[in-house]
Amino acid sequence: MNTIKGPAIFLAQFMGDEAPFNSLESICRWAADLGYKAVQIPTWESRLIDLKLAAESQTYCDELAGKIAACGVQISELSTHLQGQLVAVHPAYDQMYDGFAPEAVHNNPKARTEWAVQQVKWAAQASRRLGIDRHVTFSGALVWPFVYPWPQRPNGLVETGFKELAARWMPILNAFDEAGVDVCYEIHPGEDLHDGITFERFLAATNDHPRVNILYDPSHFVLQQLDYLAYIDIYYEFIKMFHVKDAEFNPTGRAGVYGSYESWANRPGRFRSLGDGQVDFKSIFSKLSQYDFDGWAVLEWECCIKSPEQGAREGAPFIQRHIIEVTKKAFDDFAGAGMDEVLNRKALGL
Repeated sequence: MNTIKGPAIFLAQFMGDEAPFNSLESICRWAADLGYKAVQIPTWESRLIDLKLAAESQTYCDELAGKIAACGVQISELSTHLQGQLVAVHPAYDQMYDGFAPEAVHNNPKARTEWAVQQVKWAAQASRRLGIDRHVTFSGALVWPFVYPWPQRPNGLVETGFKELAARWMPILNAFDEAGVDVCYEIHPGEDLHDGITFERFLAATNDHPRVNILYDPSHFVLQQLDYLAYIDIYYEFIKMFHVKDAEFNPTGRAGVYGSYESWANRPGRFRSLGDGQVDFKSIFSKLSQYDFDGWAVLEWECCIKSPEQGAREGAPFIQRHIIEVTKKAFDDFAGAGMDEVLNRKALGL
C-alpha cells in the first residue's frame, strides 16, 4: 500500500488581484506557509502558467518547476477544467460558455471547440515535460440538458450523445497516451460524466481507452445523494486523483436535490469548507489507502459561508490529520510461524 501524498491545494478559487493571490510565487509561498506541500495549477490562469510554452519548451517547464520549488511546494497536477468543458457544449449553453474562451472564438462554436481541444492537448505535453503522469479536466456535456426525461427522450439520444462525446475526446486521449499521462475526469453534475453509470457509458464509448480515469470528489456525490463510499469500492481502479471537498445535504418539505433555483447558501445541497459538512473523510481516506491510491489529497475550497482564507488555513491540517501512514507489516507478524510447505501440508492433514 501507498501513503497518500499531501496536503495539496487547487489554486483556481484563490487567484485574485490582490497579494498574495495575484502571482505565481506569492501564492505558492502563501500555500507553503499554510502547510501545503503541492499546488494544483489551473492552466487557464496565465499568471500561473503559459500553457502553450509549457507544451513546447522543456527549459520553461524546468524553470517553472524550479520557481515553485523555491517557494516550498511542488506541482501536484495541472487542470484544464474550463477548456475541457468546451470540448463539448450543448447549444443551449453557447453564450454562457463563451466566457471560458478567448474573445476571438466567441459566437463561433466550431472554433471554440478547436481551441479547447488544442488547449487540452497542450496540457498533455506540459504534464509530460513537468514529470506529472495524471491530469484533471471536465468532460463537457451534450446530453446534460436532457438529464430529466420530460418530455420523453427520443430513443437513441443518449447513445448518440455519448458516441459524439467519445469521438471528440479520442484524439485528445490518444495525445495523452503518447505523453504517458492519465486523463482524470472530475465526475460532476453539469458534465455528461456525473456519476458511475455515465462514466461507464463514456468508457465503453471510448473502447475502454486506457487513459480514461477519474478524479474523485465526494462533495458532488453528496449533492446527488449517491453512495460516495461504495463508489470507491466500485471504481477504485480508475481513481487516480482526489479533491478533498466537503458538502452537506439538508432536504426540506420545500426543496430537495434540484435546489429550487436558489442561491448556494439556500440550497438543501451545498458545498462547505472541510469539517463543516457531512462527508465521512475518515472512511474515504481509509478506503483510498486500502486500495493503494498513490496520488495527492488536494483541497478544493468551495463554501457559501466561510471565507477562502479561513478554509485554506483549516484545510492543510485537516488533510494532514486524515492521511494514513500505511503499515508495512501485518499486526500479527510477531506470531508468524514462517513459510514451511512440509508444515503446511501437515496442518492440512495431507
